[in-house]
Amino acid sequence: MNKSFLIKELFSNIKTTGAVTFSSKFLVNKMLSFAQFKGVKVIVELGGGDGSITRGIIERMDADAKLLVFEISEPFCNNLRKQFPQKNVEIICDSAGNMDKYLPEEKADLILSSLPFSLIPKDSRMEIYEKTRSHLKPTGFFIQICYSYILKFQFAQYFKSIKTAFTLRNFPPAFIIICN
Repeated sequence: MNKSFLIKELFSNIKTTGAVTFSSKFLVNKMLSFAQFKGVKVIVELGGGDGSITRGIIERMDADAKLLVFEISEPFCNNLRKQFPQKNVEIICDSAGNMDKYLPEEKADLILSSLPFSLIPKDSRMEIYEKTRSHLKPTGFFIQICYSYILKFQFAQYFKSIKTAFTLRNFPPAFIIICN
């Protein structure tokens, strides 16, 4: 799928993508710099989009690790499946709120997200927060890209430790919230 089609999809579904452009390589690298990939077996990405974060994860994860990518846009899912046909990468065209259906007993070492929580209705947002916490190993990390620092305070209800970082090298500039 060409980039212009993906950009059209991005803008036509801005309420679900929550972005005006795709994550920059600088933002992806900064986000992923807070994750430890060595020895990690289960990784979950919430909001696969154009695959820029997915690509970064795959480049860093061990060969025996499994990556589950949640994305609700069918065109984005189709694009992700074409880009990442690896057997250890599963593209799931479903809401992150349904992650319990795909991880019934398995816990994730890492959950990486670019979901636009500011645009997600409160009930759905709280459900995703709760399921993220319950499907994350006690030693695991949840790392979120966001454009509003206020989300940090929402995450505090679900995670004991929260750190933040910021990068200007993205449009718009973004926060990275690291929780465990």
